[in-house]
Amino acid sequence: MLDRPVSELSKPSRRLPDQRWQIYPQKPEFAQKLAVLTNISPIISQLLINRGMETPEQVQAFLDPESLVLPSPLEDFPDLAISLELLQNAIASQTKIAICGDYDADGMTSTALLLRSLRTLGAQVDYAIPSRMHEGYGINKRIVEEFHSEGIGLILTVDNGISAFEPVARARELGLAVIITDHHDIPQKLPPANAILNPKLIAESSPYRGVAGVGVAYILAVSLAQQLGETKGLIRPMLALFTLGTIADLAPLIGVNRRWVKRGLQQLPKSNLPGIQALIQVAGVQARGDEGAGEQGSRGENPKSKIQNPKSLKPEDIGFRLGPRINAIGRIGNPQTVIELLTTDDMGVALERAMECEQINISRQEMCQQIEQEAIAFVETHYITSLQQDRILVVVQPNWHHGVIGIVASRLLERYGVPVFIGTYEDEEHIRGSARGIPEFNVFAALEYCHDLLGKFGGHKAAGGFSLPAENLELVRSRLIEFANGCLEPQHLKPLLRIDAEVNLNHINQQLYQQLNALHPCGMDNPDPIFWTPNVQVVEQKIVGKGHIKLTIAQTIDNQQYKIKAIAWRWGDYFHLPLRLDVAYKLRENYFNGNTTIELELVGARLPIQVQQFFVSPPTTSSITFEYNQRQYICGFYKNGLETELRIKNSQGKVLAMQPGDRIGLLGTNRQDAKEIDISQPQYDSIIQAALEALSLKS
Repeated sequence: MLDRPVSELSKPSRRLPDQRWQIYPQKPEFAQKLAVLTNISPIISQLLINRGMETPEQVQAFLDPESLVLPSPLEDFPDLAISLELLQNAIASQTKIAICGDYDADGMTSTALLLRSLRTLGAQVDYAIPSRMHEGYGINKRIVEEFHSEGIGLILTVDNGISAFEPVARARELGLAVIITDHHDIPQKLPPANAILNPKLIAESSPYRGVAGVGVAYILAVSLAQQLGETKGLIRPMLALFTLGTIADLAPLIGVNRRWVKRGLQQLPKSNLPGIQALIQVAGVQARGDEGAGEQGSRGENPKSKIQNPKSLKPEDIGFRLGPRINAIGRIGNPQTVIELLTTDDMGVALERAMECEQINISRQEMCQQIEQEAIAFVETHYITSLQQDRILVVVQPNWHHGVIGIVASRLLERYGVPVFIGTYEDEEHIRGSARGIPEFNVFAALEYCHDLLGKFGGHKAAGGFSLPAENLELVRSRLIEFANGCLEPQHLKPLLRIDAEVNLNHINQQLYQQLNALHPCGMDNPDPIFWTPNVQVVEQKIVGKGHIKLTIAQTIDNQQYKIKAIAWRWGDYFHLPLRLDVAYKLRENYFNGNTTIELELVGARLPIQVQQFFVSPPTTSSITFEYNQRQYICGFYKNGLETELRIKNSQGKVLAMQPGDRIGLLGTNRQDAKEIDISQPQYDSIIQAALEALSLKS
């Protein structure tokens, strides 16, 4: 019998994504009832139930956000009236106004939005954004004193300021008025500003509760324009900037965000802002992409990739193509580039700035890729064996760019499924870093648990930033491991994949795809629907672009085979995929040679449940006989070292041995002389499926 472990043979470096699949409970009767009452399909009804909707009224408000009756922002934001009064007086008296922004997409679009609108309304206004590398986030005393020396009378913060007690106190001391517009969590002590606009300070039931910093800026600018009777020509440009910033900042696409983003996505392609048009043009966001472009990569990785729909953009068009080009500037460039891009009325200047964004984004991608590879190598060398015990990753290395390590933290989290704290040395004595968490782990609470060992820190449940003396690194690591072990169980240490419903491949068509449009725009708190199909066959697969897998999968239903193409972004580590899989995916449209087809974007894959169960708990029967193509075979599960393998023996004594998830098996009369074979070949796959079916009937 074969006795050399198949695990010694060549195999993928990683078998499959290590995920927790959480499939929503299906409620067919309720879904059918809701579908009839609201005149939608049962599948859309089930998706809305998954998103927390329980009544026809909730469904109607979601599907038609324009039907929402919005209260006046003046009713919901207590300090909006005084903010408008301060701005009107400043415009009337030509008092100098200064905006203090932030260097992320939300902060830069907020700054541009208020600059454009205030200038149009006749204000004397300028701006400043603190340096990411040298000053960090938020308004500071240096900026306040600089504003004062320049004769500024009114400071307006955007996307920051709610925690800046001392800088705001200094501004008031110097006689400057301060309006804070922010959306971050409320500290125990509010700064002494003249007015504070923050959705976290208003009623939880308010439709404005989920707006990002750019949403607060938009509300302020629109309210001011309305009060001054000067809305003509102002609303559309501001809506474009609101849409760009809201999606890039991953704000929840529910309530008023959903209503305004839906409008904005329709208007963006025909925006009269030169900066928006230049960004769309340079990013390749234009009518009708092609399959070749798709193969080169996506998600902002390929400047030539094209947006598929010329009439209206989708959030992923911004999230994966436009947003990264703006965010890259804040990470490793000069935010002034983006502010000029979004405030200029000169198309020539706009194209120059858009090209700068493009080049810096390419540098950012290369930097991310290099740091990610170095971080993975470090983890695999030092921490991979203790990951289950530590339940957290703390990765610190010199010479990494602080501006991009947050992106790398997200990728490590996606790869290893544990909270990630990643940092780099600012100098020999200081470390600065970023953190990303999983649903069961509160990043901000973890940082607070280490507060006596850290310098500055901040954040929220899912993400944060921190600094620490280098000498405290090992103490911080130990404290974080202690915290993680207090709140995480071993079953939490896999990325969570929430799946909406099971769908067979024969039901995936244009009609289903068009029905899903009712859910758009999708984003935070309203994710793209994720479907799954069990036990599909991988009939073709190849690596394309920068480590993506392009594949064709098939499902046989009633003796008929249905095939569909799919893409798995950044799954090169899992190549070759096993021949049989359960797959989880989103649907996407592809245009090629004038034809429109629906393809799958894989987000999850696992061995079919039947196979998993067998290999984890093999049937007690040691072996059974089955018939395939009118020939007799014997099959069974056998322990080989620590592994369990399936063995199938024919009447000539030849044995086929394979392990779950492996593409390579052994075939021969004994293990020493056996040859390695590709069990994804149809003749081997068919007999393996027949053996598993026979074993399932006997178990």
